[in-house]
Amino acid sequence: MSLLLTLYGAGSLLVSAWMVHRLARAPRDVPLWSVTGLIVCWAAAYPFGLAADRDEVFLGLAPMTSRLVQHVLVLSAVNCMVYFYLFSTLEPDRARRRASWYGLALLAGVAALTAATAATPDGVRTRDHTVTSVAAFHVTADLYLAAGFALGWLWTRRYARVAEPRLARGLRITSFGMAAIVVADALFVPAVLLRWAGGDRVDASLDTAGAAETTLGWFGAVFFLLPGIVLILVGVTYPAAVMRLTALRVWWRHLRAYRLLAPLWTALHRNFPEDALHRVPARPWRDALRPRGVHRRYYRRVIECRDGLVRVSPYLAALDEEGGGPADVSPGELAPRLREALRAHAEGRPATGSAVPVVVPDEGDLDADVRQLVALSRALRSGSAAP
Repeated sequence: MSLLLTLYGAGSLLVSAWMVHRLARAPRDVPLWSVTGLIVCWAAAYPFGLAADRDEVFLGLAPMTSRLVQHVLVLSAVNCMVYFYLFSTLEPDRARRRASWYGLALLAGVAALTAATAATPDGVRTRDHTVTSVAAFHVTADLYLAAGFALGWLWTRRYARVAEPRLARGLRITSFGMAAIVVADALFVPAVLLRWAGGDRVDASLDTAGAAETTLGWFGAVFFLLPGIVLILVGVTYPAAVMRLTALRVWWRHLRAYRLLAPLWTALHRNFPEDALHRVPARPWRDALRPRGVHRRYYRRVIECRDGLVRVSPYLAALDEEGGGPADVSPGELAPRLREALRAHAEGRPATGSAVPVVVPDEGDLDADVRQLVALSRALRSGSAAP
């Protein structure tokens, strides 16, 4: 239980920070505002719920008042989820009209929770469901949550069928979390009523949603509520996280190729320094650490290597005695001839041939071209290290 609670708290805070960062880059995206509101409300509700569970005063608020703040935030999160679907699928005017009705439902729910809180005597524990006002408080909140997440589950499953694969997987993960929360709330309501009617009490160390301290409520909190929240957090972040992982793999591939091309680039740059693409960043250290800086240096190095090979190719053609051009030999066979051609250029010998293709790949894409250049660079380095 404590592990799941920690994951809920830490995960919601981290995801909130990330969503706020995304929102700052797209402030006019209304669905993104809704998802950000959902996660931020969950994150903000966490400390209030923890203080209420421990019956501690938090920010000068009594435990029952903290419980009210927690549930107002959680119910607001449900409405944010509803608004996400409304503004993602409907025309703006129609979405606003529908959103206003759900806003009235939220106000009614908050009013009921506030009235129950005001009717609760001082000193009553926030999970003492033998008190009628406390029981009414939790039954109202759990019914609202169950209805909201059931509606969200239907919409999520519907749009997962037509979404692109990466988004569809995230929606399916989110739908599993919503289904778990619906089951949890369906268990909490009879648990609260059972405790209110005098059912047996079990000592549960945590009850985040305010379920009754009965075996039924504890089971719902442990096996459905907190895992459901974690699944929703994972599902919301899954599409963008996969995109970031893909970008990270491309970044690592470019960085590795950039380093592997160093022997070839160094040999060519030493002979043809005028081919360097002079573009010095304003902050070189910052540019070296940024993903765009790595990509920029990678493409520059590939272009400079190709330009250098074009420059030295007349010398390679002049050295060819078997009639096959430099494009027809393997990188391993070409490396010693390339060193000799560069030496001839450095000594100032005139080139008797014309420019010819060098290590041209069979495929026409950039990745195939880079593979050929990397193979030549490795062969050049191996030959240089040999006695």
